[in-house]
Amino acid sequence: MKKILALVLAVVMCLSLFAACGEKKDENKDKALTSLAVCLASEPDTLDPALNSAVDGATMVSHLFSGLAKWTQDKDGKLVIVADSAKELVEGVVNEDGTVTYTYTLRDGLKWSDGKAVTAADFAFAWKRAASTALGADYGYMFEQVKGYPDELAVTAKDEKTLEVVLNNAVAYWNELLAFPTYFPVREDVVANESWATEPATYVCNGAYTITAWEHDSVITLTKNANYHDAASVTLPELKCYLSDDENNMLANFKNGDWKMIDSVPVNEMTALAKDYPNEYKVVGQIGTYYVCWNVNEEILPKGNTLTGVEAEKAKAEIRAAIGLLFDRNHIVLNVSQAGEVPASSFVAMGMTEPDGSEFYKNAGTSDSFDGYYNVAADAFEANFNSAVETLKKYYKYDEASKKFTDFPTLTYLYNTADNHKAIGEYLAGALAAVGITMNLENQEWNTFLNTRKEGDYSIARNGWVADYNDPICFLDMWTTASGNNDIQFGKGAHAGLKMYDLDLTALGYETKVEDGTWAETFDVLISTIKGETDAAKRFQLMHIAEDMLMSTGCIVPIYYYTDTFMIDEDVEGFFTNPLGYKYFMYCK
Repeated sequence: MKKILALVLAVVMCLSLFAACGEKKDENKDKALTSLAVCLASEPDTLDPALNSAVDGATMVSHLFSGLAKWTQDKDGKLVIVADSAKELVEGVVNEDGTVTYTYTLRDGLKWSDGKAVTAADFAFAWKRAASTALGADYGYMFEQVKGYPDELAVTAKDEKTLEVVLNNAVAYWNELLAFPTYFPVREDVVANESWATEPATYVCNGAYTITAWEHDSVITLTKNANYHDAASVTLPELKCYLSDDENNMLANFKNGDWKMIDSVPVNEMTALAKDYPNEYKVVGQIGTYYVCWNVNEEILPKGNTLTGVEAEKAKAEIRAAIGLLFDRNHIVLNVSQAGEVPASSFVAMGMTEPDGSEFYKNAGTSDSFDGYYNVAADAFEANFNSAVETLKKYYKYDEASKKFTDFPTLTYLYNTADNHKAIGEYLAGALAAVGITMNLENQEWNTFLNTRKEGDYSIARNGWVADYNDPICFLDMWTTASGNNDIQFGKGAHAGLKMYDLDLTALGYETKVEDGTWAETFDVLISTIKGETDAAKRFQLMHIAEDMLMSTGCIVPIYYYTDTFMIDEDVEGFFTNPLGYKYFMYCK
């Protein structure tokens, strides 16, 4: 059987993910570009590699920093991970206690954008900072498999050019972690200034570009970094990242030629764009899931109900799951989002494979008649709808004449400003209104939205997750209690003390058996067990148990598996993207 990475990349390549951009015009072949204007999103929440958790921010950070490894294309256009600041990506040495030691040697002459030398100590500091409880980074848990996590990370600068790191056990996707932005280096004296990543004057980096101008909420200018070790291969001198969340504005700027790439388009224009711009309108594969998330602590039971504690939480889980059955996913992908997405029956996205080569999502759930946790076949919607109504009747008053519930609390659906999110929100609200449930819509600018959701200051919200690396665990470990990406608030607030979860792993050879435990005592333990398991088959069994547990809460309502929709001028060569949704411009011409 092929390796997981090869399988996933093969699937994605079939969807044209790694192809260059459109047909080329002979007269422009190899013509130099002095500057490229693009629009990825609105003002980024942060460009600190340790704190960023957004795809658009990761794209920019990947142009600004050089980690030990990076994503690139080989001579055949295949996406690969190769050494970047490291001379080579070495094999780990297994120690007697089962830990694994990696020793990396940095390339000669590495420099920061201000001319100072990049050292192994910079990497050691950056990793310890990113993992630390003091920083509280959303992605701090990405270091969980490093020995000593979180605050005694076993990463050591043996000398100026030698970095040693000890893992608790072998990690199949370790090289992919090294290419992930959270693993990029930062310098201690630079980040001592808490606002270092907000202005060009204080932004010190070591990648292909530097920030030379930042007009907030307008444009960020990236300029080729002469100190980058591979500067000779960087063909694009300047990248202007315009900041907007107005898709109509983005499209207008693309059509008039001002912006050569836009990372989002209006939903109502997609059909026309596919016809009128066949070489520039792109719909490519992406390993991710668009979903609705509930705040686990939101009160949704009707006034006057007598359920409390565990019984109330079990009822809310059943209610949330029922609400998820009221949404017609086929209608959404065909008539609302319209970008070739696939209706989602699970949270872990399609494209993730098992050790035997089968797809993870097709093995999810317990049904023998459909894959995953929802039957998303077009002809199943009526049965799903009727089942949901019957479930909700257990808890709410139902008027048989109007076919509507009369005492469901009013909900507020939070989404970030964008036409496609608004259109989906309007459909969801309409679907609930049809059964008497009022759901108001509230939109927020991207930065505000991210933090509102993170703080749990919402009842129900739009969400999406794109794989960080090619392993299902990146869809599961984000929901541990302390994770900065745990927007649902599992194990926090009132949910922290609820003793209602069971975990029995004895059938798999473990001693773990918990009855009526908290989220921390069960799910957190399960994720830790997965990360310590080196037997692939057993590890995947454990990950299915984890997704079962997540989906049993009803807090995650999958809508569709992502495609990546964008436009890029057909005269631009050398552009590529990866399965995580990152866009790469440094080799454009």
